Amino acid sequence: MTSGHESEKQRSSSRQKPAEDRLSAPEAMRSAIEQLTELLGRAPESVSALKPTEEGWEAQVEVLELERIPQTTSVMAGYRVVLDPAGKLLAYERGRRYTRAQIDRGDTR
Repeated sequence: MTSGHESEKQRSSSRQKPAEDRLSAPEAMRSAIEQLTELLGRAPESVSALKPTEEGWEAQVEVLELERIPQTTSVMAGYRVVLDPAGKLLAYERGRRYTRAQIDRGDTR
C-alpha cells in the first residue's frame, strides 16, 4: 500500500525526468555543430546563441558559405538549429547572409 506522499513523490520525479535527460549547454552546442556539419558539408565557425526551449534547444550557428579574398569579403550565413532535449537535430533553417566584415548596427531610429 502506498501513501499519498509516495504517490506525489513519484509524480514529481516523473516530471523531473525529462530535465535529467536534457543535454548540458556545451553538449547541445557540440551536437548542433556536428549535425549541421554533416548536413551542410562544411563546419560552422561559431555558435552565436544557444537557449533551452520546451522542445529542447535552439541555437544560432554561423557558417562560412563562400570563401573570398580578402577574408573580410567572405560570405557568412546564420542558421537557426532546433534540437530535442537529447540533442537530436529536429530542424534547421538558413537565415540572413552577410559578409564577414559586416557588423550588426541595430535599429538606430
